Amino acid sequence: MNKTVLLIEDDPNIADFMEVVLRKARYQTVTAATGMEALTAFQKISVDVILLDLGLPDIDGMDLLSIIRKRMTTPLIVISARNSESEKVKALDLGADDYVTKPFGTNELLARIRTALRHHSSVEMASSVITNKALTLDFDKQQLYKDGVEIHLTKNEYRIMAIMFQHLGKVVTYRTLMTEVWGPYGDDSQILRVNMSNIRKKIETDTLSPEYLITEIGVGYRLKDYR
Repeated sequence: MNKTVLLIEDDPNIADFMEVVLRKARYQTVTAATGMEALTAFQKISVDVILLDLGLPDIDGMDLLSIIRKRMTTPLIVISARNSESEKVKALDLGADDYVTKPFGTNELLARIRTALRHHSSVEMASSVITNKALTLDFDKQQLYKDGVEIHLTKNEYRIMAIMFQHLGKVVTYRTLMTEVWGPYGDDSQILRVNMSNIRKKIETDTLSPEYLITEIGVGYRLKDYR
């Protein structure tokens, strides 16, 4: 059965274009031009993924994102002309799965949608073991392997990798990592950078061109999804 995408976009030209792209990629598409139309649509249909433009005429996109996240865990990708790092961080901290800046390539958008759907599916399956290319994380044993060989991690390094695997393919903000690993008062970003550097030395073939842990400058980190 084809996945259903709810596209929340007030610009009719962009909405029409994206609808053509999504339907060509075999997604069923429902459009909403306002926040209220979107909230009404949730009551009538089952949605697999949400594409949200922040510049809506009736409700600020960030407020709508917050409302949606309080009601459901459906994969949500923000699509916006707002390209400041603070906007991206705010959206991700509010629960967006990804953030795509306009203008964007259609192939990139479709890839982001596939990643968001895969991540949601893997969370629902709640597997205790996740394999991503050469890396395997066993949550029960709290161990990380590369090509079947255990990689020794410190306690905090393991916590970081567990979070990254739980959000495989997604951007995890600095704030989220600091809070999850060091608690609500963790604010020393230098210690996070040191831990990330140490992890890269253990899992990457070339730390200057990382294959797995990608830095999203000014926002956070992404564990690249190879599944």
